[in-house]
Amino acid sequence: MPRFAAIGLDHRHIYDLTAGLLAAGAVCAGHDPETSDPRVLAGFRKRFPDVPAVSRERLLDDPSIDFVVLAAVPSDRAALAIEAMRRGKDVMVDKPGVTTPEQLAAVEAVVRDTGRIWSICLGRLTSPSVQAALDVVRSGELGRLVSLTSLAPHRLNRTLRPAWFFDREAYGGIIVDIGVHSIDQFLAFADAPDAIIAASTIGCFGTPPSGFEDFAEITLRSETMTGTMRLDWFTPDGLADWGDGRLFLVGTEGTLEIRKNLDLEGRAGGDHMFVANRQRTRYQDCGGLPVTYYGDFLDDVRDRTGRMLDGGRVFSVCRLALRCQAEAVRFTP
Repeated sequence: MPRFAAIGLDHRHIYDLTAGLLAAGAVCAGHDPETSDPRVLAGFRKRFPDVPAVSRERLLDDPSIDFVVLAAVPSDRAALAIEAMRRGKDVMVDKPGVTTPEQLAAVEAVVRDTGRIWSICLGRLTSPSVQAALDVVRSGELGRLVSLTSLAPHRLNRTLRPAWFFDREAYGGIIVDIGVHSIDQFLAFADAPDAIIAASTIGCFGTPPSGFEDFAEITLRSETMTGTMRLDWFTPDGLADWGDGRLFLVGTEGTLEIRKNLDLEGRAGGDHMFVANRQRTRYQDCGGLPVTYYGDFLDDVRDRTGRMLDGGRVFSVCRLALRCQAEAVRFTP
């Protein structure tokens, strides 16, 4: 069974990454207790009490460990991934995998030089409803896909956030941080290796501290379709989930909508899909569909196939996110 180590326990996403890999059959050989947020470390130990605390150096030097999982402060993730790859480990990293163009170039060079796997756990890969929607699009049921619109609101949960969460240099900016999910999703539905940035806007609407980026909109264009994406930190506290994520697809023969988090009509759970075509409308509950990302990653580690690099698309996603962030029109009312 493949063995991995959890290092960079600074974001709660480390819980989902570790749990997904364990469920897929991997063994967690240890966790590095170094953290910027003791609450995350305490939560990890509560969820995974049998995973021993081991120093980072020992974990990276252990030849029996095949890969590492990273959820460090975002600006630190590239350096940690590079160190791990140079010491013979593959890497699964929480988003964002990089926060600057220089970090991206360095990661690409190390992947090329070492042949190690570097995979970012992006939302599309762990969303049953998005995977089901991709199957619908590929089946031709919607005809030619011409437009994508995605809404990605997030709850701020201020009391749970460490200081680095509000530091632009640490989190990389709103598009680099959470917009990378939407950009990756667009490229997947467009089946395109890259896209043209038609517009990019970032807003700081007064969420303390001053200058925190709490809103963004992106419009991308491929050779075949357009995509408009909104992301923000304005999920109201009264909503029953951390966000009401939605995806709308328009094709020449039909339309599709996903309610990722919840259904306001009262259906339980998330991952609700609604399809309308020339013959009928239909609803599909995608919540019980399997998530294959973690198992696919383990297959890559075993077979050295690199499917999780997706033909290099992960680098294009990061590059687009960095460009959208850098080129955005700033809106500060």
